[in-house]
Amino acid sequence: QVQLVESGGGLVQAGVSLRLSCAASGSIFSIKNMGWYRQAPGKQRELVARITSGNSANYAESAKARFSIFRDNGKNTVYLQMNSLKPEDTAIYYCNADVKTRSWLDYDDYWGQGTQVTVSS
Repeated sequence: QVQLVESGGGLVQAGVSLRLSCAASGSIFSIKNMGWYRQAPGKQRELVARITSGNSANYAESAKARFSIFRDNGKNTVYLQMNSLKPEDTAIYYCNADVKTRSWLDYDDYWGQGTQVTVSS
């Protein structure tokens, strides 16, 4: 089994920065893509940023100028640096990873349980 555990969320004021972390653990052979999604109240879950094992990243338009995704492959951890936070960034942030647990198996999709980020104005 594979577990993804997020940390770093919280209640902050607009304009500050937060860094989210997501550590993958368990029976891991390799990890391909890792990413962050978010879901605001009453809205669908949406992509924030994704990064490949080769460190190629893509971002949602709303995140391009202020957020940065990076990963530490040795620690099976992905980070989301969020700067100049806005109230509209308020959401539950979920970590996602494509993980292969055995060399002969395909990659499976795993999700963390989410971490709440609340930005007050």
